[in-house]
Amino acid sequence: MNPLELIGLPRLMARTGGEGATRIGLIDGPVLATHPGLAGANLELPARLSTARDIASHHATAVAGVLVGRRDSGAPGVCPGATLVSHPIFAPAPSHSGGTTTARQDVLAAAIVEMADAGTRILNLSLTLSPRSHDAHRILQRALDHAAARGLIVVAAAGDHGTIGGSVITRHQSVIPVVAYGLHGHPAANANTGPTIGRRGVGATGAGMVSLGADGGLRPFGGSSAAAALVTGVIALLWSEFPDATHADLVHAVTGSTSRRSSVVPPLVNAWTAYQTLRTRRDRQGGAHHGRSGQAPHGGR
Repeated sequence: MNPLELIGLPRLMARTGGEGATRIGLIDGPVLATHPGLAGANLELPARLSTARDIASHHATAVAGVLVGRRDSGAPGVCPGATLVSHPIFAPAPSHSGGTTTARQDVLAAAIVEMADAGTRILNLSLTLSPRSHDAHRILQRALDHAAARGLIVVAAAGDHGTIGGSVITRHQSVIPVVAYGLHGHPAANANTGPTIGRRGVGATGAGMVSLGADGGLRPFGGSSAAAALVTGVIALLWSEFPDATHADLVHAVTGSTSRRSSVVPPLVNAWTAYQTLRTRRDRQGGAHHGRSGQAPHGGR
């Protein structure tokens, strides 16, 4: 099955490409802003950009391609009309580091607070935490509390190590954890799961995709990092169609959680079902629809 069709994205992407007012925070490595697949994208970048072409840059550029890449670039380009705010926190890492990006918790916490204070509406976290310490956990917990108080929706990759449990991020009550699913519609064999992940999270496609690379070309991209980026993109599109929707409305529509789940594995997200949920809610409330419909920019699908 097509990776985007698995989660009901094509119909929503045909309606909108997102709005520039929807600012998505990306705490990751440095994005290759000069990639042709990002031509015309709304990017907010740090004053000093790393020129490294390491695993952190490949990872961040791939996430950017899923979110705001041109839809004719070969990358998913879920919400090319949205604004991507890049906040690199990873030091250059060798290409043989295993394909993961690891964050110091205090550095990550400071970045989360900065993103919340800067007015971003959605925050994408596709990273692994450095070895835990109690003090670092408390700092990160406070940062996530601050983000929640500011109304920031945090979408976080659950991880791909085949463990059951979760992290201080995925256990936080305001975070949407995302598990990678294969094209067959079942969770990936190495997907991280756990009670809070199953209760508050969603699944999304984490296989069969390519995205932008820091070498200027295309690269395979998958796992929960790719899945989380897809969910972030879904929320951005929904916010563009329903700009008056509340934080709670959007989270409810995306997660579909109407009752307490007992499974450690969350269900697949369905973008079109989420759209219909929000449309029904709007129609019942008699609200006007202010979102822009129509073919999306950058060669919309």
